[in-house]
Amino acid sequence: MNEKNNAPSDFAESEEANNKNQNKNTNFIKELQSEIQDIEKSFEENKTDSQNEIGLFKVQTANDWIEQAKARPIPKMLFSEFWHEGEVSILFADTNLGKSILAVQIADSISQGIPVPGFKCEAQTQKVLYFDFELTDKQFQNRYSIEYENPYRFNDNLFRVEINPESDIPENTTFEDFLNKSIESAIIKTGAKCLVIDNLTYLRSETEKAKDALPLMKQLKALKNKYNLSLLILAHTPKRDLSKPITRNDLQGSKMLINFCDSCFSIGESFTDKSIRYLKMIKARNTEIIYDAENVIECHICKPGNFLKFDFLNFGRESSHLKVVSDKDKDELENQILNLMQTEPEISAYAIAKKLCQDESKFPSLKVKVTRIVNKHSQKK
Repeated sequence: MNEKNNAPSDFAESEEANNKNQNKNTNFIKELQSEIQDIEKSFEENKTDSQNEIGLFKVQTANDWIEQAKARPIPKMLFSEFWHEGEVSILFADTNLGKSILAVQIADSISQGIPVPGFKCEAQTQKVLYFDFELTDKQFQNRYSIEYENPYRFNDNLFRVEINPESDIPENTTFEDFLNKSIESAIIKTGAKCLVIDNLTYLRSETEKAKDALPLMKQLKALKNKYNLSLLILAHTPKRDLSKPITRNDLQGSKMLINFCDSCFSIGESFTDKSIRYLKMIKARNTEIIYDAENVIECHICKPGNFLKFDFLNFGRESSHLKVVSDKDKDELENQILNLMQTEPEISAYAIAKKLCQDESKFPSLKVKVTRIVNKHSQKK
């Protein structure tokens, strides 16, 4: 039997094939080792995460929290120091002071990435959803046109939303739940990062009650965290004493709402000039309160063309815009109290205050004044 002799070239090819196989095996082993290391690393991370999660809480060292926060961008101003990215902010004011006018102006600014004149906007252009539960489309047209002609051209990044009167609420679903689901669907469909809700009363009935305000703010914060949003929520204030500065107590449902929002500011009306409005910071977390009672921003509402807006005027003191209670007003109140004390000797200060009070929101302060006057005259007897 003749044996076939292998030529040198055959040995070389065989050697090369063996080397290739060895390289493949080496690469496979390296890849396998890398995958194992990744799995081990992931396991350790998950193990650490699970160790950090204790019931309702997530517990980490202060340094770990800072390291985690470094990965997120620094919040930029959307409307000067009043509202930053990633915040739930509340703008509140009495009826007809221009909340919606200012809110649309802010939304327009963010949609273009251009600041409102006199204010700051550090953020880049963003898509904005403006939920308008106040105006009809015709009223909106009137505000942003000249006699319904020559309309203002908004950026297409700004989406206006209103309730569809023909939509049917699904069975076994409340209006509030359907509204919240619809808001979330609109966020997903448009890809919006900023939401303006005008106004709070449509999201929950009787928001001045703590039991309704708490779930509301939790849902809004859940939306914010889930989609990395910035929210501006408009709210009403009850009739207030125009001789006193604006405080957090002037917001309906103030205790709960203020606790759950990140920032809050208000529009006040000047008692000395009804055409003037002033902006005042009430709460801030990303900055110090710059625009306080000693440094409010003064504006007036104007419509030089086809855009109704707040026009920056100056900085000023809130005290210069408050009603001054005259001696005549004080004397009139005291005389009313004395007359009641004379006609009804057994009447209490509380009962007098109830009889004289014409606005329930002012009753606590009136009761204090009445008690002081009653005590003063009782001591003289």
